[in-house]
Amino acid sequence: MKKIFLLIITTLLSYATTTLEPMDTIEINGTAKDMVLRDNHLVVATDEGHIEVFDIEKNNTKVEEIIIPDVKDFMGDTIPARVMSTDTIDARYLILSDSGKGGYSNLYLYESNLTQLLTAKDKRAIIKARFVDREHILLGYLSNEVALFDIKHKKEIYRVQLSESKFSDFALNEKRTQVVFSCESGVLNLVDVKSGKVLKELKGQNVDNVYRVDFKSNTISGAGQDQRGSIYDATTGKGSYIKGNFLIYGTALSPSAKRVAFSMDEKNNISIYDTLSKSKTHLLKGQKSTLNVIIFKDEDIIYSASDDSSIMVWNLNKK
Repeated sequence: MKKIFLLIITTLLSYATTTLEPMDTIEINGTAKDMVLRDNHLVVATDEGHIEVFDIEKNNTKVEEIIIPDVKDFMGDTIPARVMSTDTIDARYLILSDSGKGGYSNLYLYESNLTQLLTAKDKRAIIKARFVDREHILLGYLSNEVALFDIKHKKEIYRVQLSESKFSDFALNEKRTQVVFSCESGVLNLVDVKSGKVLKELKGQNVDNVYRVDFKSNTISGAGQDQRGSIYDATTGKGSYIKGNFLIYGTALSPSAKRVAFSMDEKNNISIYDTLSKSKTHLLKGQKSTLNVIIFKDEDIIYSASDDSSIMVWNLNKK
């Protein structure tokens, strides 16, 4: 009887949730709209017309700030261009912003100086952009089209319509050979980056808009408006979900995909789960507003950005 009691206690403790507060906060000028972590550089896009770059190996010191031109709003007033998406590769920076004209986008490349790749005159309603390599950019259109853009020739190699549903998000795998697209229908499309060919439809776990996706170690996670945090195996297409109690605005997978993060409640707390067992291991408290991005640096360190001027840093090993 004693052995059974000890076994029950041990099992319950193994499923206990650790509540944590941020170990550090990075303040930015403006509201964070997007964020990427590449080669120990944290790049944050803001609604104030710039990106800010922090070296996380040097105590989160700001090492660069790149400003793009202001735009005019529909009233003709000059305002900062809201940066919707950013990325970096080999000291090149990608900046996608609102043009202030008709919902169309501006796309910039920065490498010692600023070069504009697309303007409002090109009439591109692009929501997200990421480098595939130094010479190519993957684009996600509001119309749920995927496009591969050639930087040197400033033209698209292909553009493919994935569905009639409105685009929400995309996430590349580690080698940037495959990408998963999410939309308002709840269906995820797994796409070959080189050709634009749809490899697989992932469905059944979300029945409404999937706000955010992540793609690590052949695993895909989705943050759903239907209060479901979905998890798919990219090879088999099989999936499952974890039920929340509020709209799930953010998700992220650890590099090994053994851990998954979802924003599961109305207080913008971040819940960390064991991907296999679906057991909650950590609750991260302290987020001030609606989450935009969650990033795992490794299996323990997490960065999160929301609709405010504070980037929060978390350590899952902290007791």
